[in-house]
Amino acid sequence: MITLRPSAARGHADHGWLDSHHTFSFADYFDPAHMGFRTLRVINDDRVAPARGFGTHGHRDMEIVSYVLDGELGHKDSMGNGSVIRRGDVQRMTAGTGVRHSEMNPSPDTAVHFLQIWIVPERAGLTPGYEQTHFADDEKRAKLRLVASRDGREGSVTVHQDVSLYAGIFEAGESASLPLAATRHAWVHVARGAVKVNGHVLRDGDGAALSGESAVSIDGVDGGGEVLVFDLA
Repeated sequence: MITLRPSAARGHADHGWLDSHHTFSFADYFDPAHMGFRTLRVINDDRVAPARGFGTHGHRDMEIVSYVLDGELGHKDSMGNGSVIRRGDVQRMTAGTGVRHSEMNPSPDTAVHFLQIWIVPERAGLTPGYEQTHFADDEKRAKLRLVASRDGREGSVTVHQDVSLYAGIFEAGESASLPLAATRHAWVHVARGAVKVNGHVLRDGDGAALSGESAVSIDGVDGGGEVLVFDLA
């Protein structure tokens, strides 16, 4: 079964400095029918204005993954980490017992576009942690590249939950397939452009939940697209 989540149906908040679309309920956007999918709790499609961002604030008991599409995002946290993440970078922060952090756009003239993803951890009270890895576009072309996983295999960042996150970039005529075990589910999010997912054309911001499917099949269409695929328990 495939359930589509059109981009236009998402929650939306425009704060001037932040333009954010919420696939699932978040902040002032509440929809009891869209509280997440399996252990995937949040996908926020964020665009942050130059020299603006999220000031220091706290989180607990959540795996937070950031996937940068364009621009730069400056990160600082109470664990002592400080970095700038750019196009192709994947950042994982385990909030665990509690962490404070800020995410700011350091550019004076260019917006940053990134996906903020929250995954419910396998248990509460984890030790806070941070990880950042770069995945070049060539690693994702015409394939689904593992970028986050429970065991950190294939150089992916480690998330403390039974989930595997793949990223792919597809042009027309290119395709890839991800087998799904009978007990597994998948969420697909189109980060930009368009792709065909199990025969359905999805465009920028669209999502799809898959349950009872033997595989996730991604096919490129005219204009190309970038996609994230979550393999979930």
